Amino acid sequence: MSNKLIVLNKEINLISKNEKNYICLTDIAGFKDTQKSNDVIRNWIRNRNTLEFLGIWEEIYNGNFNAVEFDGFKKISGLNSFTLTPKQWVEKTNAIGIISKPGRYGGTYAHKDIAFEFASWISPKFKLYLIKEFERLKEYEIKSQKLDWNFKRNLVKLNYKIHTNAIKENLIPKKISEEQKNIIYANEADILNVALFGFTAKMWKEENIEKEGNLRDYATASQLVCLSNLESLNSVLIEERLSQKERLIKLNKIAISQMRILLETPELKDKIVGENK
Repeated sequence: MSNKLIVLNKEINLISKNEKNYICLTDIAGFKDTQKSNDVIRNWIRNRNTLEFLGIWEEIYNGNFNAVEFDGFKKISGLNSFTLTPKQWVEKTNAIGIISKPGRYGGTYAHKDIAFEFASWISPKFKLYLIKEFERLKEYEIKSQKLDWNFKRNLVKLNYKIHTNAIKENLIPKKISEEQKNIIYANEADILNVALFGFTAKMWKEENIEKEGNLRDYATASQLVCLSNLESLNSVLIEERLSQKERLIKLNKIAISQMRILLETPELKDKIVGENK
């Protein structure tokens, strides 16, 4: 997702934490008063209705929420002497819905549920446009991920053609039936399946009768990248006349190594194919 939204000609920054979107309250507050955005946030958070909303949100989503501290804040909220900052709220209650970032490019960020509530307090009109822009970017993100997965799936298909050509030229004897060829092709495909997934296509189907499609339709993006690499490597190993057993052992070691690298790369956030179908 983009790291900012444009709402009523105003830039609203976004950050991600634990795969959740947090929207900058400081930027939203600037819609009301650009010079005193921090004061605007403090006035909002000390409000009794706001505290009740924040407390309920944390109780739903945060198992480590300090309800005792929350009750203490709630009892004195509404008094003229009561003050509260986002940083104090987070430190005292272990809240996760709000993030206070120090520094030049810092500010107060909040989970989208809380940010929308704050925007409503600022301006109902601003809130509606904020939600509309946020949803538009989420739809764009989903489409981009689907296009990315389709590209990788097509890459696998192209490499599979190279793979089957190597089988045809090196493993398939002359003058055998089409049925026999298909058996050999299927066996070779299952070498890759076993090397990467740990089971054959038939084994997967027997365990997932209710699902449409095949094993590879439910692979993650990282698995598809790895599978594409394995197909190319298997072609080379076939050319070198290695036996199926030897190739399976080599491909499995390579699959383990590559998947570790792919899963440890932050930029490669896996999406299950079933979620994109």
